[in-house]
Amino acid sequence: MSISMSSASLPIFQTMLTNLSHLLAKAQTHAEAKKFDPSVLTQYRLAPDMLPFTRQVLIACDAAKLCVARLSDLEAPKFEDTETNLVELMSRIQKILDWLKTVPASALDGTELKSITFPVGKDKTRTMTGEDYLKHWALPNVFFHVTTAYAILRHNGVDIGKADYLLGSNP
Repeated sequence: MSISMSSASLPIFQTMLTNLSHLLAKAQTHAEAKKFDPSVLTQYRLAPDMLPFTRQVLIACDAAKLCVARLSDLEAPKFEDTETNLVELMSRIQKILDWLKTVPASALDGTELKSITFPVGKDKTRTMTGEDYLKHWALPNVFFHVTTAYAILRHNGVDIGKADYLLGSNP
C-alpha cells in the first residue's frame, strides 16, 4: 500500500513545527530562569557564515507552507519576517500551523507527478516532480532548519534533548 502526499506532508510538517515551538518555549523559560535577554539566542549562529536562529525558524516555517502551497495550488500566507523575539517566533509558527489545518488532503493527494518549479538561491530555479520535491527537498529542508535551531539552543545551554525534538511536549 502506498502513502498519500497529504499523509507524507501535513502531519510531518505539523509535528516538526509544533516541536519547534516547544523548543522555543523551553528557550524562553531558560532565559527567564537564568535572567538573560533571549535576543542572545535569536541572533546566535553556529558559524559566522550561517544564518542566525531567527532565520532558521522562519525558513523552517516557510519551507513547510511553501511546499504545501506549491503542491496544492493554494495561496500561502505572506508575512513580513519582522519577528525579533521568541514569543513572536512562536506566534509565527502557530500561524503556519493554523493555516496547515485548513488545507484539505484532497488538495495534495494526486500531486506526485505535478511539475514543481521553485527558487534555489537568489537567481536560480529547480524543477522536480511533486513527490521528489516533497521527499528530497521540502522535508529535508524543514528537518535541517529545525535541527539547526535545536543545535543553537542546545549549544547555548537550553535544557532540551532528543525527546524534545521528536516528541515536543507529548513524551
